[in-house]
Amino acid sequence: MRKTLVLLASIMVVAFLLAGCGSSPTAKAPVVKDVILATTTSTQDSGLLDVLIPMFEQKTGYKVKTVAVGTGQALAMGEKGEADILLVHAPDAEKKVVASGAAINRQLVMHNDFIIVGPSEDKAGIKGLKSGEALAAIAKTGAVFVSRGDDSGTHKMELSLWKKAGIKPQGSWYTEVGSGMGATLKVANEKRGYTLTDRATYLAHKKLLSLDILVEGDQKLLNIYHVMMVNPEKYSKVNRAGAQAFSDFLLSPETQSVIAKFGSDKYGQPLFFADGGKPEKDFE
Repeated sequence: MRKTLVLLASIMVVAFLLAGCGSSPTAKAPVVKDVILATTTSTQDSGLLDVLIPMFEQKTGYKVKTVAVGTGQALAMGEKGEADILLVHAPDAEKKVVASGAAINRQLVMHNDFIIVGPSEDKAGIKGLKSGEALAAIAKTGAVFVSRGDDSGTHKMELSLWKKAGIKPQGSWYTEVGSGMGATLKVANEKRGYTLTDRATYLAHKKLLSLDILVEGDQKLLNIYHVMMVNPEKYSKVNRAGAQAFSDFLLSPETQSVIAKFGSDKYGQPLFFADGGKPEKDFE
């Protein structure tokens, strides 16, 4: 009898230990799995999100619903509480959204640069000029310029450059397509015209284009990306935990390393420079 009791006690102990092993600490499954990311088309067109999103989903258990639109539209989604997290590249416009209380926790993620591309024949003679001089030459000669015309970060940058050059772009030589960067590059290619593009999207489409980089390296052409959480205190439907997880993921050393190397194997140069943790004043 005594032996039987001892045996039963031993079995119970083993069962308890096994049950404990089954409930050992693991990655906690998210309560709300879907995270809505509103972002610029350049992060999608460059292929960067095709690498980062699967990484994030595998690590966290969240599922990202990506809405790739112009930065203006992405910010508008944030202002309406229609997204959880924003990854955009229009600093002045971003600051206004934060100031309005619609977004919080704005942080530097990465940068690349804008370039002006055009046909090799370069009728306006802009190769090697500064951005303002190049736009002035294009307007003076009436050479075709193709604008995104979609209130994106790139479009905002373009309009800012025209304004700084003291030029109001209008006339038959100026075409607005109201579409993403990939489509705009295609139209510029067909029309043998010039356009402003982020370097990453240009390189990703280069094989399909006969457009050359004609203007680059101008400090005014810096293209800076920030991540911002849509304010859950203002919009109750925002997935606070998911947005925070995605922001933390983008700024983690592992992800920053992936961003810093992205494109090097395919294009011989990285498409973005990782800036997580760097002082904002370095880019002002």
